[in-house]
Amino acid sequence: MTNPASTVGDLRVNGERLWASLMELAQIGATDKGGVCRLALSDLDKQGRDLVTRWAREAGMTVTIDKIGNGFLRREGTDPSLPPIMTGSHIDTQPTGGKFDGNYGVLAGIEVVRTLNDRGIRTEAPIEVAFWTNEEGSRFVPVMMGSGVFAKAFTLETAYAATDTAGKTVKGELERIGYIGDEEPGAHPIGGYFETHIEQGPVLEDHGVTIGVVTGVLGIRWYDCVVTGMEAHAGPTPMALRKDALQVATRIMQEVVAIAHRHPPHGRGTVGMVQVHPNSRNVIPGRVKFSIDLRNATDALADAMDADIRAFIDKTRQETNLPITLELVSSYPAQPFHDECVAAVARAAATLGHSNMPVVSGAGHDAVYMARLAPAGMIFIPCKDGISHNEIEDAKPEHITAGCNVLLHAMLERAKVVG
Repeated sequence: MTNPASTVGDLRVNGERLWASLMELAQIGATDKGGVCRLALSDLDKQGRDLVTRWAREAGMTVTIDKIGNGFLRREGTDPSLPPIMTGSHIDTQPTGGKFDGNYGVLAGIEVVRTLNDRGIRTEAPIEVAFWTNEEGSRFVPVMMGSGVFAKAFTLETAYAATDTAGKTVKGELERIGYIGDEEPGAHPIGGYFETHIEQGPVLEDHGVTIGVVTGVLGIRWYDCVVTGMEAHAGPTPMALRKDALQVATRIMQEVVAIAHRHPPHGRGTVGMVQVHPNSRNVIPGRVKFSIDLRNATDALADAMDADIRAFIDKTRQETNLPITLELVSSYPAQPFHDECVAAVARAAATLGHSNMPVVSGAGHDAVYMARLAPAGMIFIPCKDGISHNEIEDAKPEHITAGCNVLLHAMLERAKVVG
């Protein structure tokens, strides 16, 4: 069997095989509305892991599981001393999840290996496909648990002690489904990491573009804001004499959106949770607690947005003479991806003739933690109407194939074809 490097430019994955694998995995935990419910470390998650590892072994890959249940599926290179070029994602889903979120990234990696096997192509560096434990965080907190433990963002003991609503622990469930391995998380070397994913947003579809070249992941600041006024009867209390916590809160909510608009193009400002007390039709609200979610592409921009909301709240507090508190409850730094990996994705998309554009990810992915350890990049493809974390999540087969072909060529650029 020949193995000339000159054939690599013509190399393409089997899109029909990849689609069939996605549809077969989607049957594990399939919902009546066409989605998937396969929660982390459940019996269904075990079935999904069993299927994926079976496919890997059938493709000649070795399988290693670490102590947090992360799986590493390895195709050996001609120089096993080199760290692997890795791709991957997750196969756990939201309770009302879709067929593609996470799953696509894992199965695209397996399809890359199948394609190399079909053509007898060898690489200098090993190629590995990872599936990370509990990325979604819908059963256990924190989110991106497996990759977070791997990257030492938090400890294995912290992850093991996490419980679900029934009081079951991560460690106990890993043991129960047989996916608690021997390897220490983080002991696995990585030479580079790529993750292919549906966009989970509407930008690519809106622009009619096939490939998103992801330059980084937005930094996030989450806050709880509380405005305290005074409950009073809605009828007898004149407007000028009210201490209406909700009306003051809405001023701050509008400013959250305004701040995002003042920090384009990647500024994001959202109020997603509101609790009004006493929440009665004919009572002036006396206390309002609400969430604030601010995001931007760099830490400097996220910090500027933070300064803006704090200044506005200080001003509002002085103008209304009402107590207003703002508590930062969570903060995630912006994560730029490696210039060479970003460039490799862009080159692959251009070489393959796919329309492409630089994009940022507004959602977190396992690639965020991998980027702390090795050069990393991401590939986005459109999803219908930008909808994800929903049973109607959908993607076109031709986009699924295109993203996998870009992944194939980006990985081969770094793994280096032999011959």
